[in-house]
Amino acid sequence: MTSNSPLKELGEFLKTRRGELSPRTVGLPDTPRRVPGLRREEVARLASISTDYYIRLEQGRLQPSGTVLQALVRVLHLSDDQRDYVFELAGRDATRPRRRSIQKVQPQLRRLLDDVNFTPAIVMGRRLDVLAWNTLAAAMVTDFSQIPDKHRSYVRILFTDPAMRTLYDNWEAVARLSVAMLRMDAAKYPQDQHLASLVGELSVRDEDFRTWWSSHHVTAGSVGTKTLHHPVVGDLTLDWDTLTAGTDPDQHLIVWTAEPGTPTHDRLRVLASWAASTNVNASAT
Repeated sequence: MTSNSPLKELGEFLKTRRGELSPRTVGLPDTPRRVPGLRREEVARLASISTDYYIRLEQGRLQPSGTVLQALVRVLHLSDDQRDYVFELAGRDATRPRRRSIQKVQPQLRRLLDDVNFTPAIVMGRRLDVLAWNTLAAAMVTDFSQIPDKHRSYVRILFTDPAMRTLYDNWEAVARLSVAMLRMDAAKYPQDQHLASLVGELSVRDEDFRTWWSSHHVTAGSVGTKTLHHPVVGDLTLDWDTLTAGTDPDQHLIVWTAEPGTPTHDRLRVLASWAASTNVNASAT
């Protein structure tokens, strides 16, 4: 995270959201303004708190109560993911560092990966780290085994591997989503030095990442549809879903599926045959 504390990050988030709302959205007259968005005093009045209190919130000097947060969620028209994000930031004890062990893929997820032959799947952990993958995922996206463990973050791969920008039909949407998901992790683990290093590296290396990270958008990103331009089998339009491990809620199985009878469904089988013939490998057990 780029802020000194979760409360400062919360303040920056509130300020950004305030600037994105038009007066008309909250029922105020849409009069000309020097800067876009709502004024601090307008947010405070709508949330039934004092202007001074709200100013101190944006400055990161106060830990708001749950009641105040609920009011701000309503006033700023926050999504469910954004609501979770602000509550995470407001409730975090920044003075107590948390040690996080290196994640190992859960055995149950590993067995599931091994049994899925025609469905690309990966196990993703904190920081969007790719912990494990099956053969078809490696054939479809990239050979994850060639990427050092410390660099095997999906968001890092998206921004540093030029092939990703041509693989995804809408790379920008995929990359923006990954940044928003990474921000959710940053709120949950403000003391994660690996995450901070990743954000710092990508902010220096990529202007898009730097811009999107500063926009403070957040999402859990659990379901969607993506189109890929695969160099071997052609276009693939896939639905993706997320399953969370009950034994470790920070591990998620991401699966890409296609409707039976569609060209993509058939092309996945062609891709599986190609992967088998070219010795594309799944992650080690």
